[in-house]
Amino acid sequence: MRLTMAVLNLKSRAMADSAPQKKKKRKHNPVTDWMTYIALRVLVVFLYVFDVETNLQFACFLGRLLWKHYHRGRERALDNLRASFPEKSEEWIQQTGRRSCEHLAMLAVDVLYTPRLVKKHNWRYYSRFKTTERAKWLMQEGKGLLMVAAHYSNFEIMGYMLGLFGFDVYSIARPLDNRFISRYLYDVRQRAGQKIIDKKGASELMDKIASSGTTLCFIADQDAGRKGIFVDFFGRKASTYKSIGLLAISNNVPIGVGYSRRVDNRFFFEIGVNRIIFPEEWQDKDDPLEWITAEYTKAIERFVREDPSQYWWLHRRWRHRPKEEKQ
Repeated sequence: MRLTMAVLNLKSRAMADSAPQKKKKRKHNPVTDWMTYIALRVLVVFLYVFDVETNLQFACFLGRLLWKHYHRGRERALDNLRASFPEKSEEWIQQTGRRSCEHLAMLAVDVLYTPRLVKKHNWRYYSRFKTTERAKWLMQEGKGLLMVAAHYSNFEIMGYMLGLFGFDVYSIARPLDNRFISRYLYDVRQRAGQKIIDKKGASELMDKIASSGTTLCFIADQDAGRKGIFVDFFGRKASTYKSIGLLAISNNVPIGVGYSRRVDNRFFFEIGVNRIIFPEEWQDKDDPLEWITAEYTKAIERFVREDPSQYWWLHRRWRHRPKEEKQ
C-alpha cells in the first residue's frame, strides 16, 4: 500500500526532472556549424591514418594540455577530489585529476574507433566481461530492465556492445548544439543497432519503452537541479534524478548498474555490472524512490572508487545543494 501511494503521489512529476534545465539559448550560425563539422570530418580522416593506440597516446597529451590550461575545470576537479578523498595526499589528488582529463580526451578516440574495430567476431580482443550474466539473462527475457551508468571511462562502448549482440536497447542522450556534428555522432553510436532517444522530449517515451520489456539505458550521475533527490555520493549530498526510480517503481522492473573500465592506456575495457536492484527489495521501504536512488548511487560510487582516475571530476556533480545546507 505504501508503495502504491508513493507512485500515485509522485506520478504527476514522474518525468519532470528528465527535462533539460531552461537556459537562454545562444543562436548558432549554421554556416559556422557546417564548417566546424567539415573540420571534424577532415580530422577523423587524418586520425584514421594512425592506429588506435597511437591516437590514444596523442589523446593523453591533449588531456594533459586540457588539465594545464582549463583553469576553471581544473580547480573544480581538484575541489571535488579533495572533498571526496580527504584522506589522500595533494600529490595523489593532482595526479588523479590530470589522469581524469587524459581519460576524457581518450573517450573521443574511443567513440570514433569503436564501430571501426569492434565486431562480433573479434570483441574479445577489445573487452572482457565481469559479473554480467544475470543482467544478460534479464535482457534476453524481455521483461524490462533499466541500466544505469556514469561518466566513467568509455561508458559509450556499453550501449554499442549491447546493440552489437542484438539486445533491444534504447539509450537516452542529449543532442549537441551543433546539429551536424550531433547527427554524425548519433550515426556512429547507432551503427551496431543501438537506438538513441534525444533527452529533449524523452519523458513522453520513457514510460512506454520501460513498460514494453525493452532495456532502457541512462547516464545517472548528472546534477538534477533543485528538484532532484539529494542522496549521498562520496560523503556529500548530490542532487539525483527521480525519473529512474519512478520508472522502476511504476513498471516494476529491476535496475542494473554497469560500468566500463579501461585497462592501462589501451583500447581494451573491462565491462561489468556490480549491482542489480530488484523490485522485491524496495517493496517494504518507507520511501522506495529515495531508497532506490541512494542504492544505485552507492553502486556507482563503489566502481568509481576502484579507479577514481577514470571518473569525470570536472563536471558539476555537486552543483546544487539541499535546502538544509543553505540555512
